[in-house]
Amino acid sequence: MRTKIAAANWKMNLNFQQAKDLLDQILASHVHPGPGKKAVFAVPSPFLRIAAKKMKSQDNHHVCAQNIHHKKSGAYTGEVSAEMVRSVGAEYVIIGHSERREYFQETNAMLAEKINLALESGLTPIFCCGEPLQIREAGEQDAFVKKQIEEGLFNLNAMDMMKIVIAYEPIWAIGTGKTATSLQAQEMHKGIRSVLAAKYGNEIADSVSILYGGSVKASNANELFSQPDVDGGLVGGASLNADEFVAIINALQ
Repeated sequence: MRTKIAAANWKMNLNFQQAKDLLDQILASHVHPGPGKKAVFAVPSPFLRIAAKKMKSQDNHHVCAQNIHHKKSGAYTGEVSAEMVRSVGAEYVIIGHSERREYFQETNAMLAEKINLALESGLTPIFCCGEPLQIREAGEQDAFVKKQIEEGLFNLNAMDMMKIVIAYEPIWAIGTGKTATSLQAQEMHKGIRSVLAAKYGNEIADSVSILYGGSVKASNANELFSQPDVDGGLVGGASLNADEFVAIINALQ
């Protein structure tokens, strides 16, 4: 059975006190993801330590870095390495978010390096893929996402592939209020799983959790998560509201 995941991506929001308060509000709700379910918190790097401390006694709650550098160490002022974030308690890391691809020109080859470093450091990568609006309108989304997966992940052996979480995020639905319909999400998730199956076989493809990211909120989480190939969500704005994110966690099927 695949792990069901509600992953919060706080992006570049909140100060230290606000971050502590939000975590406390979520934990005060006594939300308890059951067996096979996880709540993951991708917080800004300055908050990783406090988040890890608060999650330590919580079952099925995990801390996630939002990014790592594609080199192990060196003269890269201002960057953080996989080893650094792992050493302060991160267990997951987001790799290849569309904002990193667009604003920081991260290439698929660079992301493949990050994936390798994350796995070497004991982090679970959440690998993001997804198409912009013009690609969707041209009907080329399947080929576009297939290329991202092939160039970002297909250097991995079968055992390492089983350690990956994939997040499909249609770029046209991120922060826009637009959401792919549950059928659109299911269609793409099923397609991603078929791409994995062609390379690694059905057993491995069926073991990989694939999350949907793109204006996930409490009001649509149940419908999205009810689809057979949608294993949870990578949640942006709604994860900054305790009640909203708790409801999303509770929507995990």
